Amino acid sequence: MSAPSSVLVVGASAAGLGSAEALRRKGYQGTLTVLGAEPHLPYDRPPLSKQVLSGAWDPDRARLRSDIQLSTLETEFVLGDPAVALHAATRTVRTASGRTLTADAVVVATGARPRMLPGQGGLAGVHVLRTLDDAAALRAELLTAARVVVVGDGVLGAEIAATARGIGAAVTLVGPGPAPMAGQLGHRVARLLAELHTEHGVHLRPHTAVSGLMEEQERVNGVRLATGEVLPADAVGVAIGAVPATEWLADSGLVLDNGVVCDSASRAADGIYAVGDVARWHHDTLGTLLRLENRTNATEQAGVVAANILGARQPYTPVPYFWTDQFDARIQVYGVPSPEAEVSVVEGAEEDRRFVALYRHGGRVTGVVGWNMPKQTRLHRQALVDGTAIALAR
Repeated sequence: MSAPSSVLVVGASAAGLGSAEALRRKGYQGTLTVLGAEPHLPYDRPPLSKQVLSGAWDPDRARLRSDIQLSTLETEFVLGDPAVALHAATRTVRTASGRTLTADAVVVATGARPRMLPGQGGLAGVHVLRTLDDAAALRAELLTAARVVVVGDGVLGAEIAATARGIGAAVTLVGPGPAPMAGQLGHRVARLLAELHTEHGVHLRPHTAVSGLMEEQERVNGVRLATGEVLPADAVGVAIGAVPATEWLADSGLVLDNGVVCDSASRAADGIYAVGDVARWHHDTLGTLLRLENRTNATEQAGVVAANILGARQPYTPVPYFWTDQFDARIQVYGVPSPEAEVSVVEGAEEDRRFVALYRHGGRVTGVVGWNMPKQTRLHRQALVDGTAIALAR
């Protein structure tokens, strides 16, 4: 199989840029174009809820590459023009401005879009956090807001709450779980995270559903709970998950089901691949479809996609990994540490907030969580590799 003469990457994200860079590293000499919906050159998303939101970083510092580095890619960046349609048979993409782009191979890297609360659209003071502009808008609110409510107790919601509290606002974190990130960490470690937030002044409202927003003169002034109680708010951060950005592919002919459905090589159709948050691919080890939303996956999958565009038949079988920084804690997670797993601390101590915990199910290690022990956590990852299939199947 010969290399395509042209490749179009739709999405100027970490996954999109990673695909372009991996192609060049592997010797690709053809035409490369990266199409982005936002006006910004590729930037990193993890710092948005932490360093950028807190003001520790200038927004430009979140850029993934400098102008000089991007120039060496010999890649055309077409920015601020979202893709609105794809014709799979001809591999032609149409944009919002009416531009048409055709290539021998297309990489779909359009990521995901945040879920929103009913009535959120157009209401001042309510923010999601997905883009650089989102981070700037939410930060502007946090600098003046006395009372902040964060809806959603997953990774992003917990990070926003920690950052908002660090800025000085009175913060309430509302979510359906028993503790922040209980779905990702299990009850035992999530309880420690709840204690950390409480010690820093975050007011937690676990096991709590939100029914809507209160407003006055088209600006939010409260969050209404399912119980009827209203939490007063000058600003609201909404972090209730995301859905793959596939609306523009509705008439493309691709299979769409919780993402762009791909084979084990991340190929969605002849000459069309998907990478990052938007991709749902066949994991050969499991014999099932999998979609991951994290920064590490975006980079690793991009490398596999690049290899396969150039003729390899390389399956993508990663061990899931993500990390989060909240207050003075860096938490790293490998695998799938489900709430039902048996948890044992194998290094350090929970009371010191410096430990590594193994999660076991059916006698096999299915997850590794490290709290302020990065080196040791990486070393224990090997225990997980042998139990990967069981971990992901759960």
